[in-house]
Amino acid sequence: MAAKRKKKKAAKRTARKATKRKATKRKASKKKATKRKATKRKAAKKATKRKATKRKAAKKKSTKKKAAKRKTAKKKAPKRKAAKKSATKKAAKRTAKKKPAKRKPNPAFMKALQPDAALAEVVGDQGLPRTEVTKKLWAYIKRKGLQDTANRRMINADEKLRPIFNGRGQVSMFEMTKLVNNHLS
Repeated sequence: MAAKRKKKKAAKRTARKATKRKATKRKASKKKATKRKATKRKAAKKATKRKATKRKAAKKKSTKKKAAKRKTAKKKAPKRKAAKKSATKKAAKRTAKKKPAKRKPNPAFMKALQPDAALAEVVGDQGLPRTEVTKKLWAYIKRKGLQDTANRRMINADEKLRPIFNGRGQVSMFEMTKLVNNHLS
């Protein structure tokens, strides 16, 4: 029984080796075939390039001959009238262009608003427009270094900013403007 098993195993091994050899032969023949095809393609491309260059050279020669014939046949006409027309057109275009009007700020943004006591500690107690309040708040944040170093969008609150931020320790810069608007009247 053991001898039969050994013979079967040996037969299987030889069969595997034979299939591997056949597979490698197939691969090698495929590679050779693809190389042949590639060389044929390259040769065909070179031939088409040669033909194209010959055609271009023939066209250039014929166009040169035609251009020489045309030059002798034509006479130059005066171009004074065309120059006058183009100058008048340019002048018309210059007058047609208008300078754009300067943007006027929205009066709602320029309306002076009174900050409450918590915001007045940071910005001041005078009435200011929203834009100025935001500028002064950012100046305070930059001066004190309250912008988070890892995430620059976040603002760390100190003792004066905590009541403005509703007791929160950190607020994003987008939330900050919303929270500040609640302290303006």
